Amino acid sequence: MDEDLKIIDDLHRGDEYAYKKLFLKYYSPLCEFSSQFLSDSDAEEVVQDFMLFIWENHKNLLITTSLKSYLFASVKNRSLNAIRHNQFIQRLHSKMYEKLGEQIEDPDFYMSNDLAEQIKIAVEALPETYRETFQLSRFGHRSNAEIAE
Repeated sequence: MDEDLKIIDDLHRGDEYAYKKLFLKYYSPLCEFSSQFLSDSDAEEVVQDFMLFIWENHKNLLITTSLKSYLFASVKNRSLNAIRHNQFIQRLHSKMYEKLGEQIEDPDFYMSNDLAEQIKIAVEALPETYRETFQLSRFGHRSNAEIAE
């Protein structure tokens, strides 16, 4: 039996050793592959999240291609999703800058005792999806991958 087929079979049964073998064999190559699309730290986060997904869903994994193809295709898709999410965050920040515009450039703005209140008002003025994403990112301390999910 092919080593990858055995890993898949053992993973379905919840074998932690099989998961460890999968992780050791593919983690670094997947990070390197993902880093073609993302920064090294974002790529590593994508691969870590994916590896966690594999373990949490090991009983229900449906791999119809080779394990290697499945892993690399999945990491590519997750990397592209992360790019889209990062672009969304960039648009969110641009919208916030548009809303706050002159206030942000005014030095007195930063000296104000009610800076938190001004930020709250600006965030509340954002469209709902932008507001939710911003709040999860800045106040919820969520990673980009967590927010994208």
